[in-house]
Amino acid sequence: MKKSLLALLSGAALSVATVAFISIPITAQEASVEAYALTKRQKENVNLLIDRGLAGNGAYELLESLTTEIGPRLAGSDAEARARQWGVEKLKFLGFKNVRIETFEIPYWARVVEEASIVAPFAQKLEVTALGNSVATPTEGITAEIVRFETLSDLIEAPMTGFEDKIIFVDEIMTRTQDGSGYGWAVAKRSGAAREAGRRNALAAVIRSVGTDRDRRSPHTGNMGYTDGIKKVPTAALSNPDADQLTRALAYAKKNKSGPVTMRLRVEVTTKEKTLSGNVVGEIPGKTDEIVVVGGHLDSWDLGTGAIDDGAGVAITTTAAKLVGDLKEKPTRTIRVVLWGSEEVGLFGARAYAQAHKDELSKHVFAAESDFGAGKIWQLQTRFGPKSAGKAITMARYLRRIGVGPGGNEARGGPDVSPLRAAGVPVVTAQQNGWDYFDLHHTPEDTLDKVSPEDLSQNVAAYAALIYMASEMEGDFRD
Repeated sequence: MKKSLLALLSGAALSVATVAFISIPITAQEASVEAYALTKRQKENVNLLIDRGLAGNGAYELLESLTTEIGPRLAGSDAEARARQWGVEKLKFLGFKNVRIETFEIPYWARVVEEASIVAPFAQKLEVTALGNSVATPTEGITAEIVRFETLSDLIEAPMTGFEDKIIFVDEIMTRTQDGSGYGWAVAKRSGAAREAGRRNALAAVIRSVGTDRDRRSPHTGNMGYTDGIKKVPTAALSNPDADQLTRALAYAKKNKSGPVTMRLRVEVTTKEKTLSGNVVGEIPGKTDEIVVVGGHLDSWDLGTGAIDDGAGVAITTTAAKLVGDLKEKPTRTIRVVLWGSEEVGLFGARAYAQAHKDELSKHVFAAESDFGAGKIWQLQTRFGPKSAGKAITMARYLRRIGVGPGGNEARGGPDVSPLRAAGVPVVTAQQNGWDYFDLHHTPEDTLDKVSPEDLSQNVAAYAALIYMASEMEGDFRD
């Protein structure tokens, strides 16, 4: 999920093959770049797949089944295990071959109790959620004075003493953007607030939720991490309206000289050192052993039912691959759908897949993940080698009829394909409209009613066309 974008940007080491990719315009404005020529039959199939994708294709029903029969799917939980079995049954029913679960182990964390309130001078309850991986407070909770910082940078620049008996509050607001680019810096406060509060020996940290909504008292969870050697403090997120309320309380108390604002925070969690998770894999065998990989992540946070994050991605890519498999002609390349496990808590499934398939990564010719909700796709981004610019142009041309414009050649591909991208596998990003994605992200509001069947079908149409072209275009996209 998008949730680990900052870590991906800063932590993923690029291989020599990845560094070799250069920025290629995806438009045909440069006379030196010619579009890849599809055969007449290939053109007909691309348009047929788009038509079938836009029509009733079963994606919404698949998403409805996952979110209703399984519901929230916290990584490592019994619910995630049921989701894996659901995935196996659905892939087999839809005609995929070589369906299996590839297991791996993860550390387990789950919330038990989360409470927050202003104790004085304006006593009232606040809506809060523990951040994933947070340690617990003492059973009775922590009651202490709140110290507010407008941004994480302000906290980083603050003195190292004077916070020993305080709760630190980072109030940084996230910027709303269509492409979700405001998330990368906003999410830094999850781990950053915990780390900086621990360095200052504070009692706990709370943050304004990493989200763009301002009218729902729905706090946003998400994973955070600690730094070895630094005190681990309980860390939680306030809903955005409650962060506003706490900020007003601090201002009123200061103006009226009402004394310090004190908060009570109580967090209880349960953990296990190791538990089982896994990726669900299914294939449409091709004529060759080259592989086109698509998918979404099967796990979700536990507050909502994971409809947009990332049940939608599971439904979109599975249905799109099935449409390609339903064509009369067998695909040239094998199409592999991967329903990644344990994405939300640290890309465990992504890394496990890359490790398990390291000996065949050279045969992975193309990879993409749908993990940005269910909004309409508006732009195609690629990450192809210089000699494959014409293929990118052709892909973009065929998606124009459904409102998808051309983008650049520096695609990320999605969180779960980041290890593949780092190993040199070409990727694409079918960029969705994420204007309201972070209103819902990691909250109780992430439910099926937020998904438009029409938008979902447009996604299926785009992915079906992309999967087919990736399977049928001659040559390696690395070139």
